[in-house]
Amino acid sequence: QVQLVERGGGLVQAGGSLRLSCAASGRTYIPYIMGWFRQAPGKEGEFVAARSRTGDSLLYADSVKGRFTISRDNNKDTVYLQMNDLKPEDTAVYYCAAHPATWPPPSRFKYWGQGTQVTVSS
Repeated sequence: QVQLVERGGGLVQAGGSLRLSCAASGRTYIPYIMGWFRQAPGKEGEFVAARSRTGDSLLYADSVKGRFTISRDNNKDTVYLQMNDLKPEDTAVYYCAAHPATWPPPSRFKYWGQGTQVTVSS
């Protein structure tokens, strides 16, 4: 089992930045793909970004490429999502997820955090 706790959400103006963090605990010695997803009100959840444990493999949704960066500190068992040039359409609940595999990301991750709200005002 792995437990995930996200932090860092909040309210920001369009064009601003936020950094989300996700701390993992439990069986973190197993290689995991870490990912971020989001769900806006009235919409289905969507993939945002994923990163392998080594960082050799990265994947981003087209909507966030060039603006968001996923990184991880394996010593702290923490993954980050740096979000720059935020837009109102980035408003959503952001979820951290982990899956016990090396690569590629699965269609459905096994472990999920509770989510953190990001609101971007215009």
